[in-house]
Amino acid sequence: MVHRGPRRKWAVPEAGSRGRTHVAGRGSAPEQRGAADRTGPDRTLMADLIQKKLQGELEKYQQLQKDLSKSMAARQKLEAQLTENNIVKEELGLLDVTNTVYKLIGPVLVKQDMDEAKATVSKRLDYITGEIKRYELQMQESEKKAEQQREVLARLQQEYQRAQGKGTAKA
Repeated sequence: MVHRGPRRKWAVPEAGSRGRTHVAGRGSAPEQRGAADRTGPDRTLMADLIQKKLQGELEKYQQLQKDLSKSMAARQKLEAQLTENNIVKEELGLLDVTNTVYKLIGPVLVKQDMDEAKATVSKRLDYITGEIKRYELQMQESEKKAEQQREVLARLQQEYQRAQGKGTAKA
């Protein structure tokens, strides 16, 4: 008798195969497996579903991290502007009425009244301070959301490990 390879008895569609099938060989027919093993594909399917959900939640978490990073960068930029404007305010405080103040508008220096310059710098400082506070609140909210997302990810990872562990123990 000539052996021509494994005998093919039945075909099982692969998970996510879109119509392709996996042909099982000898010894893999459903009647030859134990009754407890019949839930194995269900568990692996469950693990696959949890893995896809985990991937989606991970992408949300990564987006939250990017948003938080952008907010931190914007806040740092505002802090630098605040420092610069505080220096300008100090310098304007050292001047007296006889000094001339110029404002740079595009490529041109324009003469400006001392009181007007001080008022402009004060308004700019108020605006920058308000923006810094707004970014701090935004960052706190982002951090809260990121913490909640981390908890969701941890729970899903545990579910995935349980589903995967049960599926491999039976297989």
